Amino acid sequence: MDSGSKLATPALQRDTTDKWWHLAFGGIMAVSLTLFTIWSLSYVDQSSHTMVLMAAVFLGLFMAFNIGGNDVANSFGTSVGAGTLTIKQALLIAAVFEVSGAVIAGGSVTDTVRSGIVDLDAIDLDPMQFVYIMMAALMGAAIWLLVATRMGWPVSTTHSIIGGIVGAALMTGFTTGTGGWDMVKWSAIGQIAVSWVLSPLLGGFFAWLLFGWIKKYILGYNEKADAALLEIKKNVDEQRSIEDHDGFQRITDLQQDAYINAMSSKKKFKLKKLDPEAVETEYYRQIHKIDVKAKRKDSHRALEVYVPLLAAFGAVVISAMMLFKGLDNLNLGITTAGNIMIMTMIGILVWVSVTVFARSLQKQELSRATFIIFAWLQVFTAAAFAFSHGANDIANAIGPFVAILDVLRTDSIGDEAVVPLPALITFGVALIVGLWFVGRRVIATVGHGLTKMHPSSGFAAELAAAGVVMTASVLGLPVSSTHILIGAVLGVGMVNKSANWKLMRPIALAWVITLPISAAIGAGGVLAITAIFP
Repeated sequence: MDSGSKLATPALQRDTTDKWWHLAFGGIMAVSLTLFTIWSLSYVDQSSHTMVLMAAVFLGLFMAFNIGGNDVANSFGTSVGAGTLTIKQALLIAAVFEVSGAVIAGGSVTDTVRSGIVDLDAIDLDPMQFVYIMMAALMGAAIWLLVATRMGWPVSTTHSIIGGIVGAALMTGFTTGTGGWDMVKWSAIGQIAVSWVLSPLLGGFFAWLLFGWIKKYILGYNEKADAALLEIKKNVDEQRSIEDHDGFQRITDLQQDAYINAMSSKKKFKLKKLDPEAVETEYYRQIHKIDVKAKRKDSHRALEVYVPLLAAFGAVVISAMMLFKGLDNLNLGITTAGNIMIMTMIGILVWVSVTVFARSLQKQELSRATFIIFAWLQVFTAAAFAFSHGANDIANAIGPFVAILDVLRTDSIGDEAVVPLPALITFGVALIVGLWFVGRRVIATVGHGLTKMHPSSGFAAELAAAGVVMTASVLGLPVSSTHILIGAVLGVGMVNKSANWKLMRPIALAWVITLPISAAIGAGGVLAITAIFP
């Protein structure tokens, strides 16, 4: 085989492997769509609206597919960009935690969006008109998300579905003469506009603080430790070059072996039991001094002291996000004091575990040990993000769909609708399939387009974003988790002086136009749907 063929083989193997992954996920989606459609028909049990229901199933899963391609990809971008996870490893983690979040904490009931940003009670809606508005909203949001994802722009799925509902509802009100601009709660639109600025600023500021601390007290310490170890090695090399080795020849073979073993050690020498005053040669005394100097320089101190404390803090933040946001739909009835006790226990457990883990890495090169420990921290953070995302943002797709399902089943518009388990599972599967098929460009943008990622900087961005999301949820601030994470990525880029502001310009523009474009598509969609299903 010639060299050209050899070079082409790995790429060919990757293509072949990806082909089977494509087929597998395509097959999973096709089977899920078929089975869920059959289940939906039996659940609604109304043959008069069969075509409407089938169209709604397609639009709902299409929306979930694009949430996976944009929002889930956004969540895992830092991990893939830092080299902590491959795209396939991220996919597997997302498959477990996203679907688990959707199924376990996705909620047994959902708001039918009647009391949201559009006052649908202001107009006398026929139940089927409500169905068409929700279908058009799913269409508008999903199409815009697909376009943004193909461009590599991470945008807010929440703002997308809101835009779709606004456009579809306004168009329905105008065409039927039953409503107008007063249907829209413009104060809520103003809060969305505030979030375009507030979310990235908060995410960027706290990521800048957190990664700045990590860089100064952990990465900076490690750089100094590496420099000191290189200086020690240089001193050893100088001692080796001494031409007068008469003293060395007079020591015993056993002592010579001990010295040679000491020289082969990467970090710490082995001569701690020898008394330099009992040794006759000045050369041996110098070697012992170098050994003492090396032992005094505990190169892994930052990893063993500061990183466990940082991990414990991160565990408390992540557990708070899970308790107050990810598991909020379960209504566990845990008091505030109980939540604090749970977070404290988790923090202590993580502190002890990471301390033990850091000590087990003493034999690793310092840079390698740093990569490993932050990589593990980043994986846990990404997994928690995935669970919380599956528990919350799946509502952007399943909320409107379940509202449609409830109307078709009861022929009335309720304030809340039951979320069936098959819907949670199927929509969760659609998230993962979307991540695989269309999520790579968003992963590239978040992972290395905005700034170069390392496990430490990726962990800092994810942890800062989690903290801001959790705090904003508790305080009721109008923020977007997507915008917060992008701001956090830029925050660590500012610390490293490597933020790509040029790429940020089209992303910021995409944030601003998300709502109006989704609204425009939703408005056109409701006209098309009412024409198809009069």
